[in-house]
Amino acid sequence: MKTKTLIKTLLIMTIIMVATSFYYLPFYVTKPGNAHELDPIVHVENGYEDDGELMLTTVRMGRANIYAYLMASIRKYEYIFPVEEIRSPHESDEEYNLRQLQLMNNSQTHAIEVAYKKAGKPYEYKYKGIYVLNIYPDMPAEKVLKPGDRITAIDGQTFQSSQEFIDYVSGKTKGDKVDITFVRDKEEKVETIPLEAFPDVPDKIGLGITLSDDKEIITDPPVKLQTEEIGGPSAGLMFSLEIYDQLTKEDLAKGHRIAGTGTISEDGVVGRIGGIEQKIIAADKADAEYFLAPDETITKEMKKKYPDLESNYTAAKRTAEDIGTDMKVIPVKTFDEALSFLKSIEN
Repeated sequence: MKTKTLIKTLLIMTIIMVATSFYYLPFYVTKPGNAHELDPIVHVENGYEDDGELMLTTVRMGRANIYAYLMASIRKYEYIFPVEEIRSPHESDEEYNLRQLQLMNNSQTHAIEVAYKKAGKPYEYKYKGIYVLNIYPDMPAEKVLKPGDRITAIDGQTFQSSQEFIDYVSGKTKGDKVDITFVRDKEEKVETIPLEAFPDVPDKIGLGITLSDDKEIITDPPVKLQTEEIGGPSAGLMFSLEIYDQLTKEDLAKGHRIAGTGTISEDGVVGRIGGIEQKIIAADKADAEYFLAPDETITKEMKKKYPDLESNYTAAKRTAEDIGTDMKVIPVKTFDEALSFLKSIEN
């Protein structure tokens, strides 16, 4: 009888544990991710090879069940964030994931532009339309469009930027209707959508979507980035360095293992990212010798609004000291600064 009771108890506990593991709390948990070597990810046609490795770093993030929440509560360098600090208002999980992938696509485009411009190689843009990121609830677009749709024309007119699209819609009045041409699952569709005022901004008329430019950069030689499900814009700096490395005879890594992070703008400015402490840990586990960290400027106004705010570099250096790594953290503000540092290291 005791054995049967024990088995029954264990069975009930197992069922409870499995059931509760699928119940998500209104929080996200982040933890150190991995350092990914860029050679298998970035492919410039007939590009140059070199010794050493340039690596991007990632943070693992997911919705918290009760067990992930409890573990993150006691583990150092695992952080808990309320959903509203991660997702935009009215944004679903699907929309959030799509936004992260689109941010990654924009990051890749900026990285390619910066690298080709610096290497003196030709490139041009092909505008493909407007990418739907989010749809506001209770707005006309909710019944027609979905996140991920690509709008190619409105009232038969094509545009060369999302701003032109916004300006056109802004010239309409409440109740006007527009014909939207869009592509979903490789199928082109045309639907008529009325324009309405936003519930929280009565003076603003629109479809009820947030959008992003969907444009393709065409280069000579061609370049492909196989990023799969890596989301977000934080690999921009490392992408640009790897692409430049393959475009030129220069050997940037020189036999070293070099990790880093940071967004990259079209003009080569390195931007702030989230999870810098966790990326330091990921780079250290991958035996990186150097880590390139954004050294963004913290203005007096920013410091006044957020007294605890510090640059990515400051947080990265403190974390490196805390975990006792021999990896050297290098502050960078621009692509050119990162390039100058890599050229200065010895073979």
